[in-house]
Amino acid sequence: MPRTIDFDPTRLRPSRDVLLWAGLLVNTEILLTFAYLLLADVRVQEWRFLVYPFVWLNVSVWALARTDPTPRSGRDRYLGLGVAVGYFLVLAYAGGLLMPAGHHATGWRVSWLPPGWGPGLVYAGDLFRLSLLPYNVVGYLTLAYLVYATVLDAAGSALSGIVGLLSCVSCSWPVLASLLTGFAGAGTAVATAATEWTYALSTAVFVLTVGLLVWRPTVGR
Repeated sequence: MPRTIDFDPTRLRPSRDVLLWAGLLVNTEILLTFAYLLLADVRVQEWRFLVYPFVWLNVSVWALARTDPTPRSGRDRYLGLGVAVGYFLVLAYAGGLLMPAGHHATGWRVSWLPPGWGPGLVYAGDLFRLSLLPYNVVGYLTLAYLVYATVLDAAGSALSGIVGLLSCVSCSWPVLASLLTGFAGAGTAVATAATEWTYALSTAVFVLTVGLLVWRPTVGR
């Protein structure tokens, strides 16, 4: 018999309360950004770079608020947790949150970047380095949580597992940009274009992936 994909658009429709909270959140982010620019006395040449982190953060908040995974058994819970933790570590390494140790161990320090980018926590030790930016940490944790929910839901849908794999695309752009930068050389037009497009494309892929994982299409006969 033919298969159909069940889609309920009401799952993605925001309620009035959600819209009110979203407006409050966006206004707060705008105020924090302008306060930072005034206090730090910096000039902004590309305003879009101030927006990217908030897209990640806001979409993450929306997704987490709409996702409530329910494991059918303890085995499913542990399986989902194992996949989610492993996936987060892959994202953290590919996205630059977790890196091999450098030449010097400097310990912890705070990087006062614009809201969303910062405040960032940077750690350099003898074994590894960490570069924790708020939008990356929250975004990758959200993807891991949604993959956890997808694993729990996979028993009822063959498509859910496939959709979960799409999350891996969100960490590929930083890797591709690093490769392009390495081949082209720092300061070249290709390297600059690769870096600029990386943020835009990775943000677009992140939003698309989160939407798919929140939707999690189910297949029926």
